[in-house]
Amino acid sequence: MIGLVVVSHSAKAAEGIAEVAAQMGGGNARIVPAGGDEDGIGTSPDRIREGIEEADDGDGVVILVDLGSAVMNAELAIEMAMDSEAVIADAPVLEGTLNAAVETTSKKATLDSVVERAEDARDYRKLN
Repeated sequence: MIGLVVVSHSAKAAEGIAEVAAQMGGGNARIVPAGGDEDGIGTSPDRIREGIEEADDGDGVVILVDLGSAVMNAELAIEMAMDSEAVIADAPVLEGTLNAAVETTSKKATLDSVVERAEDARDYRKLN
């Protein structure tokens, strides 16, 4: 099953997003929060790499990020986690994680299909 890693500058936000996506998107999804850094607010390539390794069962990992340095640190973590195939989705972190969680439960899910579903969330409107 494709794994998911949620990267946020806040550990609490990453945990909450993972919890919401697991509850609403299907309890079978493998979603690992990788938020915060050693000093509190921030992101850590080591923490993200650990998340990739935890989420990966051999089928690959999709990483969802909140903003700014989370992308840079996720890219570093991917380089560090050489035994895992991981990609970053360009998606809103909560809605994208929820979509991705639903897609991972499909027997036909691939890295590309999970990224595509996550990125579909860019088009969601909350108000008309």
